[in-house]
Amino acid sequence: MSASSTSRAPLPERAEVVVVGGGVMGTSIAFHLAEAGVRDVVLVERDTLGSGSSAKPLGGVRATFSDPGNVLLGQRSLETFERFAERFSTDIGLRQVGYLFLCRSDAEVASVEASTALQQSLGASGRMITPSEAYTLNPLVDPSVLVGASFSPRDGYADPGRVVGAYARAFEALGGRLHQGTTVTGVETSEGAVRAVETDRGTIRTDAVVCATGAWSARLGELAGVPLPVVPVRRQIGFTPHPTPAFPTVPFTLDLSTTLYFHNYAGGMLLGISNADEPEGFGRDFDDAWVPAFEEAAQVVAPSLVGRPLESGWAGLYENTPDHNAIIGASRQLDGFFYATGFSGHGFLQAPAVGEVVRDLYRGVEPFLDVTPFDVSRFDPDPVGHSLLAEVHII
Repeated sequence: MSASSTSRAPLPERAEVVVVGGGVMGTSIAFHLAEAGVRDVVLVERDTLGSGSSAKPLGGVRATFSDPGNVLLGQRSLETFERFAERFSTDIGLRQVGYLFLCRSDAEVASVEASTALQQSLGASGRMITPSEAYTLNPLVDPSVLVGASFSPRDGYADPGRVVGAYARAFEALGGRLHQGTTVTGVETSEGAVRAVETDRGTIRTDAVVCATGAWSARLGELAGVPLPVVPVRRQIGFTPHPTPAFPTVPFTLDLSTTLYFHNYAGGMLLGISNADEPEGFGRDFDDAWVPAFEEAAQVVAPSLVGRPLESGWAGLYENTPDHNAIIGASRQLDGFFYATGFSGHGFLQAPAVGEVVRDLYRGVEPFLDVTPFDVSRFDPDPVGHSLLAEVHII
């Protein structure tokens, strides 16, 4: 993504809000603040827009979750994605092919039935289907190994890079100031409040900072004295060539038993599986160490994908929290410090809604969703009134 014209402009001496992180979360938050009339919003990114966890070829969009907060964040964001082309004059490559979650045990069926009922009660599109119906939707799946499945036709995937670029352009058009190539080196505080953001290019006096730095959030929290339990974990995907005959168009398909997933991409197929043995770290080199686990899983649930050559691949970072759910809120320890991070793979699909939420938290307006369950205090040694979030639909 090309650098903004303001990337190397002098930093302002003062800002009302400094948003740190130029990925989809940071650009969404910055745009929503500027759109609401918040003056002097500055967005700083240490590298280039979307170069962190948002720098991926496709991102899933869905409201298929078991936690009501996740359902509502996903649904609200889906509404934005559906109107995105009209609102931002940008084709984000939205393909609503649906999400297909495969269940291969009675326990998985019972769990997904409960989450599907919740989704339906909140207006989402998910429904339970039979193994034969799953096969009709995706003939690459072996229905004989399934006990059931859920399908949400409104879900799908889109291009995160295009979304980041559109939010950034709209932010600047509203008078927001964007500075790439700018690394935050400190957060000045006094009397329990934010006073300034220090960078390698100068200091910006401000009373509010928003942490939207994804996998790098723990470091920014440390600079501000606000613990954020976010760790980076590498995730990898591969792309098959365009076969002859061509693959059928299939939903975004995920096997709950093994975390295998796949969907169409550029005439071929995007393949992936989560690796429980992947160590924490910021490494983003691509290798094929995950392929045997994928092939072992595919042999059971989608045998025709076994042995497919990969023409390319990609490695990026998940920003994981201890319960694999987001941290959203305003610090109780440091006045003026806000955070939207730790999305554990759900950041892109929840970014439009979270932009609205952080905007309202900053302005003292009640958001459309009570995000108290997402507050970082749920990870305190002795949390009061909070508990860890439990989410079935995590891959």
